[in-house]
Amino acid sequence: MVTHGIRGPGGRSGGRPTLEEVAARAGVGRGTVSRVVNGSPRVSQETRAAVEAAVDELGYVPNRAARALAANRTDAIALVVPEVESRFFAEPYFSDIVRGVGAALDSTEMQLLLTIVGNDRERSRLARYLAGNRVDGVLLVSVHADDPLPELLVQLDIPVVLSGRRSADEPLAWVDADNVAGARGAVAHLISRGRRTIGTITGLLDVYGAQCRLDGYRQALVEAGLDADEGLVAPADFTEEGGRRAMEELLDRRPALDAVFVASDVMAAGARQVLRERGRTVPGDVALVGFDDSAIAHRMDPPLTSVRWPIEEMGREMTRLLLAEIADRRPAGAPGDDDRRRIVLPTELVPRTSS
Repeated sequence: MVTHGIRGPGGRSGGRPTLEEVAARAGVGRGTVSRVVNGSPRVSQETRAAVEAAVDELGYVPNRAARALAANRTDAIALVVPEVESRFFAEPYFSDIVRGVGAALDSTEMQLLLTIVGNDRERSRLARYLAGNRVDGVLLVSVHADDPLPELLVQLDIPVVLSGRRSADEPLAWVDADNVAGARGAVAHLISRGRRTIGTITGLLDVYGAQCRLDGYRQALVEAGLDADEGLVAPADFTEEGGRRAMEELLDRRPALDAVFVASDVMAAGARQVLRERGRTVPGDVALVGFDDSAIAHRMDPPLTSVRWPIEEMGREMTRLLLAEIADRRPAGAPGDDDRRRIVLPTELVPRTSS
C-alpha cells in the first residue's frame, strides 16, 4: 500500500468566539454553522454567506482537534486507487481526478490521503488501516467488478463515493461519465466520414465503464445498419502496450478495417504505433478515435480525435458528494436520495485530424 498525504489544512490559531455565538450572529442553528464550517454542500448560498460573514466578524476559528474528537471525526478522507503504481503514474486520468479532489477540498479543513493499492497484501494492509477509524470517508477510483474494497467499506460503515460503477445497479454513491453516449457518438462520427469496417479496442471488461463504451460502439453500428462483427472487437487493458497488442490482433483478423474506436487515448497511442509499423496511414487508410481527450491526444501525430469527459469535475463532484455523506453521518450502502447520490456527467467528441 503506497500512501501519500498530499494535502493538509492551513495553519490557524485558536479563537475565543464559540460556535453558538456564530449561530446567533448569523441567525441560524448551531448545526447549520457546523455544516458550513465542515464544508458540506447541503447549505444554501445565502445561508452560507451569512455564516461566513458572522465567522469573519467574530473572528471565529474552529478548534479542529476538539471538534474532530467530539464528533468522532478525523477530518481526513482517503482517495484509494486499486491499481498498480505504474498505471497510476502513466495515465493522465488519475492526476486529473486528484486535481479535482484537491480543488473541492480547498475551502475545507479536510486532509487528503492518497493510497495506491496494487495487490492483495496492500489491500489487507489498507483494510487494517481503515478499520482503525483513521479517515471519515473514502473516494474509490477505478473499481473493478470483483474488487472487495467497496463491500469492505460497507462492513466498516465508512461513507464512500465511487468514480464510475461496478454495474448498472450500483448501490453505493457514484459519479460517472456517460460512456455509452460518448462511444456511440465517436463511432457515429466515423460512420459519417464514410467508414464501414470499424474495429474497437476495449478496456478491461471487468470495468463497467469499459463495458459501456463497448455497448455504445455496438449501438452506433446497429443504428447505422452495419454488422456488429465480433472479429472487430479486441479487448485490452487501458495500457499503451495493451493497445499495441490489440491493434496487431485486429489487423491480423480483419486487415481491411478502415477505422478503429479505442476506449482510451493511452491505448490509441499504442495502436497508432502499430499502424505506422504496418504501413497504414492515419486517417487515409485507418481513421482513429480515442477516449479521454487527454494531453496524449494533442501530442499524437496526427492529433487524435477523442471523446472528452470532465475528469476534474468528476473529482470535484465525488468530493462534494462524500462531504455531504460525512456531514449526514451516512455510511456506505445506507438508504438515501438516489438521484442525489448518482451523478452522470456528459461527454463531448473533439474532432481532430486522425479521423
